[in-house]
Amino acid sequence: MNRIVECIPNFSEGKRKEVIDEIVGEVKKVKGVKLLDVESDADHNRSVVTFIGEPEAVAEAAFLATKKASELIDLNKHKGEHPRIGAMDVIPFVPISDVTMEECVELARKVGKRIADELGIPVYFYEAAATCSARANLADIRKGEYEGLKKEVETKPERKPDCGPAKLHPKAGATVVGAREPLVAFNVNLGTSDIEIAKKIAKAVRFSNGGLKCVKAKGFEIKNRGIVQVSMNLTNYKETPIFRVFEMVRNEADRYGVPIVGSEIIGLVPLDAMVDVADFYLKLENFKKNQILETRLRE
Repeated sequence: MNRIVECIPNFSEGKRKEVIDEIVGEVKKVKGVKLLDVESDADHNRSVVTFIGEPEAVAEAAFLATKKASELIDLNKHKGEHPRIGAMDVIPFVPISDVTMEECVELARKVGKRIADELGIPVYFYEAAATCSARANLADIRKGEYEGLKKEVETKPERKPDCGPAKLHPKAGATVVGAREPLVAFNVNLGTSDIEIAKKIAKAVRFSNGGLKCVKAKGFEIKNRGIVQVSMNLTNYKETPIFRVFEMVRNEADRYGVPIVGSEIIGLVPLDAMVDVADFYLKLENFKKNQILETRLRE
């Protein structure tokens, strides 16, 4: 069986297609890496790239994409709805086949050190690769975003990076590198322009405020559509499935008299996560996942 690692770098550009193409081009040119998906959002001003391959090839592609992002993106000029601290904001490595989480942690540490040493970009490690519990949560590392971290990294010891200088790169900021299990990036769009409603629903849903386990959530404006969005990461879709999250958002939205106008999944999603949704809403009886035609064909 092939040793396969998935990498899902998020970089701070979702508008300029020529810049996105150049960064993604760095991934494409690495032998042994297969590009699976590219999702760009103009309002968030952010792109999410998904690729897989052998560990060393994936590590090389992640580094080259980071290098190119640092050359083409200036955080001092960047504006977008999504929180960010770097041109290449976050690089997670996910074990897929014949690779352990410990090996992904080692890969993350290796790539992070290379980014710091060769590009002069400070690096923080998160999730399974975190060097302390205070840095396991990505949101904690990104607190204050680029503008806030720019000041605090030089004055507060607890904000010092794990690798590289205690000073943000003048254009590229900082990068967060880690290892984690697969997650589902799931957004729900609301039929209102009132951002406070989205923020209140996000607060009710996210685990850190007493909501659903394994759910991170924030409220955003989708200005070009005149609506708002509850943007979420489901860090363990088996413990908290998509349909449970959707139902809670809908119940909270009903309290404010606001309709749901749509939802979206960013990047790739495990088949099992979608099967669970179909099973719940169709009220299937005695359904087995090996009844899915494509699953049987792969077997």
